[in-house]
Amino acid sequence: MWAPDDTYAITRIDLPRVGTHGWQVRMQRRGQRYGKFFADRQCGGMRRSYDAAKKWRDGLIRGFDAEASARVCLKSARNSSGVVGVSKVVVSASNGASYHFWQATWCPAPGQRRCVKFSVKRHGDRQAFQLAVEARREGVGTVD
Repeated sequence: MWAPDDTYAITRIDLPRVGTHGWQVRMQRRGQRYGKFFADRQCGGMRRSYDAAKKWRDGLIRGFDAEASARVCLKSARNSSGVVGVSKVVVSASNGASYHFWQATWCPAPGQRRCVKFSVKRHGDRQAFQLAVEARREGVGTVD
């Protein structure tokens, strides 16, 4: 599990004119925003409000980690290859030529992404697809 440093996603808010003092937690995960303010006055002081903010933030991260480990990749309606993480890619060069590849993509660890492409011109369409499927299986570490 990833461990944040002490101040990750936590910001101090001090607005003396309006009497606002406390710690703000702000995070975003998959387009969803999370935020909460921990007022010094309500928590019993600056240190206690910080501890409450940190505890809330750490709980949020634990929930993200649990969600990530429970996540199952399913074939989407947009998937035309029939294999999760394998897609056909066409790259257009500036001279007008186009290059066709079968691409395998996977995440070996949180925050990391791996990708390998196999040329249709070099291997042929069927062989390039099979190589991409095998690369994906090896990269993910499972055999279907």
